[in-house]
Amino acid sequence: MNDTDAIVFVVDDDPSIREAIESLVKLSGLRVETFGNAQEFLRSKRADLPGCIVLDVELPGLSGLDLQRELAVHGIKLPIVFITGYGDIPMSVRAMKAGATEFLTKPFRDQDLLDAIQQALERDRAERQHSSEIAGLRKRFDALTSREREVMSLVVAGWLNKQIGFELKISEITVKIHRGRVMNKMGAQSLAELVRMTERLEIPTMKDQNTKTR
Repeated sequence: MNDTDAIVFVVDDDPSIREAIESLVKLSGLRVETFGNAQEFLRSKRADLPGCIVLDVELPGLSGLDLQRELAVHGIKLPIVFITGYGDIPMSVRAMKAGATEFLTKPFRDQDLLDAIQQALERDRAERQHSSEIAGLRKRFDALTSREREVMSLVVAGWLNKQIGFELKISEITVKIHRGRVMNKMGAQSLAELVRMTERLEIPTMKDQNTKTR
């Protein structure tokens, strides 16, 4: 693996298991931080890096599943690799449905854990990349004027410049100017790309109004 720009958090109340996983993860080239219980992890200041949690299900105080719920409530989306000595199918199904990437029963092979960690890190990187792209699109959209947003909504709904001008009571030339500014500010090279941006931002379009007007 060898990735110093990622971090693995290990939460397990058994010191010997924590140390064994810590050594394994370090040997693979990853940064690692360990915690003896869920409360310690929640109180910690975590680096803003791609990461994942190797989390024991059976913990004193908050259980691993409780911590998973707590993280979800606070919008913390770190992927979780669960480990347990008492795993059963209903428990694993519950964990996976809540977003866990893997559920390993002790004793597990070192490679199985490393593979699960790698999968979790790739998932977190993808999530971070997606969030970054959406934030960039949102920033560009927020820079549009209210008129430019109106024009954009009609453009992506398939309206022609002439129809947009009639709807907004502006000239066709003015529509073209606004349309050009929208394309420039959003960084869109084509109408298809602008439509995809709108879909990714989940911005309501004027399709319903489009159908009624025409």
